[in-house]
Amino acid sequence: MREVTMNQERAILVTGVNGQVGFELMRTLQGLGRVVALDRKALDLSDLDRVRAVVREIKPAIIVNPAAYTAVDAAESDIDAAMRLNADVPRTLAQEAADSGAVLVHYSTDYVFDGTKSTPYAEDDRTNPQNVYGASKLAGERAIAESGCAYLVFRTSWVYGRRGKNFLLTMLRLGAERPELRVVADQIGAPTWSNTIATATAHVLAQGLASEDAKWWRERSGIYHLTAAGATSWHGFAQAIFDIAMGELAPKVLPISASEYPVPAKRPGNSRMSQEKLAERFGLCLPSWDDALRLCMGDMASGARQTDATLT
Repeated sequence: MREVTMNQERAILVTGVNGQVGFELMRTLQGLGRVVALDRKALDLSDLDRVRAVVREIKPAIIVNPAAYTAVDAAESDIDAAMRLNADVPRTLAQEAADSGAVLVHYSTDYVFDGTKSTPYAEDDRTNPQNVYGASKLAGERAIAESGCAYLVFRTSWVYGRRGKNFLLTMLRLGAERPELRVVADQIGAPTWSNTIATATAHVLAQGLASEDAKWWRERSGIYHLTAAGATSWHGFAQAIFDIAMGELAPKVLPISASEYPVPAKRPGNSRMSQEKLAERFGLCLPSWDDALRLCMGDMASGARQTDATLT
């Protein structure tokens, strides 16, 4: 293991840039260093030897890894692929970071918990994943901690954004097709905009880079919960989406229990996570989930209007 170093060029390697968080990180990290953003074509993360070679070639000061296997239900039958991307890749990146003195930033999930706690989860609460996806992400967390590198693991939840596959885009599509929707109301969490995650990450990294002190990274290495403030159910999330997007034209949203919507992978009933540690260590106050949702949908509407103006 080498001491944390920040070279003069200060390259920041970002994986998975076509994903929801990776796409936003390409924008929020500008100005902090030379951002090297790699998609699947540029870096096949299933090839661990190639991962090692690319890291050694770029020599990044910071590695930011939002890439993940996120198909929660598919993971139940695709265990090897989920473990490869969610555990083996973080382990490899962490080993390279430890050897080179780089800092690793990685993202995890509320699914490492079983969801039986009645209050928000803290970082040191007992983990007990209930599905393959959660187990694979927990394995990645542990591999990073065991590597000896300087690291920040941000656990987040219910991620949505303007691209990719997520609850927001699914609801907007279904809401335009159906007069009535049935949505789970007994699972609680914090919908978190991908831009919120990327922006908070940039704020944290800016603090570390400004310190120019390897000790800063070592003292703050660990797991942090990074979600929007507040909480709602999937039903409440859906209703808020339709209230903003469609108003009186919105479909009827009926609350149902999780047992009425069976899926291969069990989800936690309580996905709420405390942001106190994040606030104490970095002074960050993240927006409420509904305020962030309005900002995201406002951006989507603005983008659509600009596209329409360009086409006319």
